[in-house]
Amino acid sequence: MSDKFPVPPLNDTEIDELQSLLESLPAPLDPPDLSALDGYLVGVLLQPVAVPNAQWQAFVHDFDSGRPVAPGVDLTRLHALVRRRHAELGAAIAARRWFDPWVFELETDDRVEPLSPSQTVLPWVAGCAAAFERFPLLLERAGAESREPLAVLYAHFDPEDLEDVDEELIALIDEIAPPDTLEEAVETLVRSTLLLADAMQPRPAPTARRGHRPRR
Repeated sequence: MSDKFPVPPLNDTEIDELQSLLESLPAPLDPPDLSALDGYLVGVLLQPVAVPNAQWQAFVHDFDSGRPVAPGVDLTRLHALVRRRHAELGAAIAARRWFDPWVFELETDDRVEPLSPSQTVLPWVAGCAAAFERFPLLLERAGAESREPLAVLYAHFDPEDLEDVDEELIALIDEIAPPDTLEEAVETLVRSTLLLADAMQPRPAPTARRGHRPRR
């Protein structure tokens, strides 16, 4: 077991397995892709009050509605892998430590214009924003210190998709230049996550210890 995480992080084989499990869920279930799932988990973990597992897990297998599965559909392995990633991200956020978001650069042929950095990270951001909508306590409690990191995240959206965002946040979004590289775009995800964690889950200041008097 890793010293850095309470449980081992998923390896590449397990990530591929998770993707296959999501893709194999029967209709009408509509699970998220890996990138949206990862952003969703971060949005859940950033809540100022912990979300019970049963509540957030309902949307893992049906992203829009959280519908229950039909009899005979076994979610045991799927949920076990997702909880591992949830724990890994939770440990990184609690320690304010860098993590690698699940962002995937799609290959395109010469006839298709490649996605911009913002378009590439958008599924992750959309998943995070979906968690904010389903568990709105973070947005309800967001103060001045939360405005910049929220604006940086929402700046990856197309302006037409921000109709429900308040005018003050829109004004901040309008001032943000799009990232030039995918590396820069990914950095905005991690930086905004950790800044929101500072705002929503401030860590207590270390307690000063009373010094011992030297013996005479």
